[in-house]
Amino acid sequence: MIIQDIDKGKAFDWGKTSSDYAKYRDIYPQEFYDYVLNLGLCREGQKVLDIGTGTGVLPRDMYRYGANWTGTDIAENQIEQAKRLAQEAGMNIEFFASKAEEVDFPENTFDVITACQCIWYFDHNITAQSFAKMLKPGGKFLILYMGWLPYEDPVAGKSEEIILRINPSWTAYGDTVKPVWVPDQYLTNFDLLTQEQFRVDIPFTREGWHGRMRACRGVGASMSPADLEVWDKEHMEMLRENAEESFMVKHYVSIAQLQVKK
Repeated sequence: MIIQDIDKGKAFDWGKTSSDYAKYRDIYPQEFYDYVLNLGLCREGQKVLDIGTGTGVLPRDMYRYGANWTGTDIAENQIEQAKRLAQEAGMNIEFFASKAEEVDFPENTFDVITACQCIWYFDHNITAQSFAKMLKPGGKFLILYMGWLPYEDPVAGKSEEIILRINPSWTAYGDTVKPVWVPDQYLTNFDLLTQEQFRVDIPFTREGWHGRMRACRGVGASMSPADLEVWDKEHMEMLRENAEESFMVKHYVSIAQLQVKK
């Protein structure tokens, strides 16, 4: 995938991260899921479409609350992992590979559409209309995000420094607590109901944080094999010098809730 406004136009491929993604990216805390549930969403009796599902973290972790989930992702490798993990857990979730812009269900199919960690990658001129069409009257669109805080957390900051030294094209650095982006195109078809942020501390081991960072866009999704080998070595050395075997990393959660216009 190449998007001119992301990583200075450098190509990235989430499929290259699928093994790490499946093992290390299931890190959202219970507070994350409780927030969604307290909105009355993704619960029993609802049909939910998760766009950009990756390895199906959101559908799999919220499956126990009773919603009927469908997950889509552009990367076939991600979908293969999602299917495997769901099957191993005995979960009945439909997953299929598709660009977000090409996902097409009949009108009034879903109660909720979710987009977690992926809103930047869509052609909003297309998806703003198609998401509204696929939602039932009063249906909700959730934009969800969780990011580390490099200026507040020393380990996260040092991890970013290593990525930027090896991959200076990466642009997803320097995050701060702020509202998740709601592209203007959606405000034609949706009303913005709520937009909130809250802080969370996420537990990691050295291996877990290393794997989580390797699964990010600036590392496993875009580095050459040679650069990735250098990053692996430098990042693990940094963790051995600066982190205990188990530690917390400061993050924040940011969620926007939109509703189809009446």
